[in-house]
Amino acid sequence: MSNAARYLLDVNVLYALALEGHAHHHLVTDWFNASDRQWAICAFTEAGFLRNATAPRLGQISMSAATSVLHGLTRHPGYEYLPITADWRTLCGPLFPRLYGTKQVTDAYLLGLAIKEGMVLVTMDKGLLHLAGTEYKSNVMLLTV
Repeated sequence: MSNAARYLLDVNVLYALALEGHAHHHLVTDWFNASDRQWAICAFTEAGFLRNATAPRLGQISMSAATSVLHGLTRHPGYEYLPITADWRTLCGPLFPRLYGTKQVTDAYLLGLAIKEGMVLVTMDKGLLHLAGTEYKSNVMLLTV
């Protein structure tokens, strides 16, 4: 098995990757297409993408279109679907000292899953660096403009 990094996409990265009109689409696609990457999504990234892509705002897409986008991504090289088989306490326990609010619940699950699976969570959310702390900062890749 290769020692190459495996990446778990955060909701914001998946959203920007999938929707050409997103302000950070080029940033994310440049990273995504830079080389052969092993990358994954999970139930949280799927649900977050569907929630954001179909929200009743200008420029959003239908549920059918959003589902098709997710299906299309499964055909990209390096794709993996990562099941979540551990509970909240197991995945997020190491992060409890730095959890401070309700908006971190999904972040903690995704980062905890990345840590458990030996993966790197790719995000545009600087708050994940704080959540990771020095102990898990190697499990976070921050894409910035």
